[in-house]
Amino acid sequence: MAVTQKCQYALRALLELALREGTGAAPAGEIAEHQAIPKRFLEVILNQLRQGGFVASQRGKEGGFYLARPATEVTVGAVIRFMDGPISPVDCHRERPGHDCPLQGGCVFRGLWDEARDALERVYDTRSLADLVAEDRRLRRAAKTADYVI
Repeated sequence: MAVTQKCQYALRALLELALREGTGAAPAGEIAEHQAIPKRFLEVILNQLRQGGFVASQRGKEGGFYLARPATEVTVGAVIRFMDGPISPVDCHRERPGHDCPLQGGCVFRGLWDEARDALERVYDTRSLADLVAEDRRLRRAAKTADYVI
């Protein structure tokens, strides 16, 4: 299962808000610019994230968006499930009403798909926005250090 572009944009928008956590609301235009997300598309995504309880918004001059929960409490897995649905390495592995696999019950790949799904879930569910903020800051420090090396 590939994470959709829309979900990647949602994660990048949430990362931007996590980077700004505690500093007030961020206008959608700034989020779009800092994370290279088309603004019109971002507005739809932010509205979805607001409906999902990931972000809140504030109107007015100092308006914009901010995290509705602490960055430590928002996992990548929760965002992926909200935006893209169940995590699964293959489409036939997803539980879907009306989907009948001709190999149901006798598929040699089922155990492999289960193991791959468990591994994906373990990675996504153990990474919070706070973890991504820490990694982003580490990468920025490393890049600055590299710039000064002659």
